[in-house]
Amino acid sequence: MKTENYTIVVEDMNLFAKVCGCNDCNLKILENIFNVETFVRGNELSVKPKQNAEKNVLEKFAFIFDRLMDEAKEGNFPCEDMIKAIVLPEGGTSADLKKCSIRIPGGVQTVFAKSTHQALYVKSMQTKDMVFAVGPAGSGKTFLAVAQALKLLLEHKCRKIILTRPVVEAGESLGFLPGDYEQKINPYLRPLYDAMELLLNREVLRKLLESGIIEVAPLAYMRGRTLRDCVAILDEGQNTTCEQMKMFLTRLSEGSKAFITGDITQIDLPKKTTSGLVQAIGILKNIDDIAIHHLDASDVVRSALVKKIIQAYEDGEKQS
Repeated sequence: MKTENYTIVVEDMNLFAKVCGCNDCNLKILENIFNVETFVRGNELSVKPKQNAEKNVLEKFAFIFDRLMDEAKEGNFPCEDMIKAIVLPEGGTSADLKKCSIRIPGGVQTVFAKSTHQALYVKSMQTKDMVFAVGPAGSGKTFLAVAQALKLLLEHKCRKIILTRPVVEAGESLGFLPGDYEQKINPYLRPLYDAMELLLNREVLRKLLESGIIEVAPLAYMRGRTLRDCVAILDEGQNTTCEQMKMFLTRLSEGSKAFITGDITQIDLPKKTTSGLVQAIGILKNIDDIAIHHLDASDVVRSALVKKIIQAYEDGEKQS
């Protein structure tokens, strides 16, 4: 391979167009990542490193381009999320795109990890029976857990999904909210519905919910149950008491997985009450069969502004 430039010749123009993207948008993303210039002429793509590009940048570019071609051949459309999933972190290459992406059979979209921490989190959910994810709002901890659970369900690797959250009142009592019990509890569980609606066709989701194959319930409903052959997701784990967390973790039986998410900077429990999530992480951290992941502001994908806000809070806490 020449050090000055490199030319890729693609026989299938349809695949070539998919990989390049609308108005060559994917090539522009690759140019920014690898610090190169690209030129398209017919079915040829020329790549030229800029002055301060890495030594082996052409080899890396060729590897990523081949991976995108493989994805296009499988019927997937290369996009920014896919590129970032392959290139983790900053110019380095991930071991395997399929290990840090979640393809839900019949789903609306393929979910790609958007950071190294997210990729490791996804890999753990694929290999471990119990996974904790602790991180700020918008870091993808709940969304990725719901996506992986739906993948397992629709691949028939589990028979049921149970989504649960503790009901902790933050300044407004449930008793003063309008409606019956189900209507009162719905706002607490809304984020879980939101995640599922982004991933599945509405009609498919409605049928799964109505049949009870996907069950959404407050944490109090878990007491006394044995969860077999299912995926149980505990969201907002920072708001569980130590007793509630232990109760949930000990519900699991054969063939079940548990994904526990939370943000320990947003604990709404009464003062002097220890968070069950904080205690569990400390107690279970040395068990090999359990994975614990800490996400931070660099993993926030909700918006650039949210990322800046979280970083500012983190910096403020370090200074105080």
